[in-house]
Amino acid sequence: MKLLLSELDSPLGTMLLVTDEREQVRGLHFGNRMERLHRSLREHYGACELTGASAPAAVAHAVGRYFDGDVQALDSINVAIAGTDLQRNVWAALRRIRVGQTTTYGTLSRLLGFSDPRAAIDVGAAIGANPIAVVVPCHRVVASNGDLKGYAWGLHRKRWLLEHEGAIQPQVAAMHTASLPGF
Repeated sequence: MKLLLSELDSPLGTMLLVTDEREQVRGLHFGNRMERLHRSLREHYGACELTGASAPAAVAHAVGRYFDGDVQALDSINVAIAGTDLQRNVWAALRRIRVGQTTTYGTLSRLLGFSDPRAAIDVGAAIGANPIAVVVPCHRVVASNGDLKGYAWGLHRKRWLLEHEGAIQPQVAAMHTASLPGF
């Protein structure tokens, strides 16, 4: 399989975009995770030819619009992801989580038809194997207590994305009242 690699700029650093010849997104990783990108491509496609190219204009434009504040812009991007049936079902469900909302691993598991609470572990593993950052919004899944939990591309990016989408409130530096006059 021939895949095309390009770079996109974002407020969170360079992103590595992998598309196929039909301009479908096969992978999107942050630049500092090149090893994860190569591992993901091997896991999903086996041996593949990765060639440098310009990013497809439609994909680059949609990603740019998203980071510029049009948080719905990613909905127009076509993805094609190889994976197990469970992984593909989980990744499709992630794309149905609305911008500005989060869900939990357990809730997502139940929405996929699993009644055993332990299935959330398998759903979590599928989420962790997501090869397409941001467009397949695994960042919208949080722990049942609201904690952000892990994110393959760094919790600081997960927090930024959720704040950008309005799903969580921006962190404000704690003010120390003891240092203020009169307190």
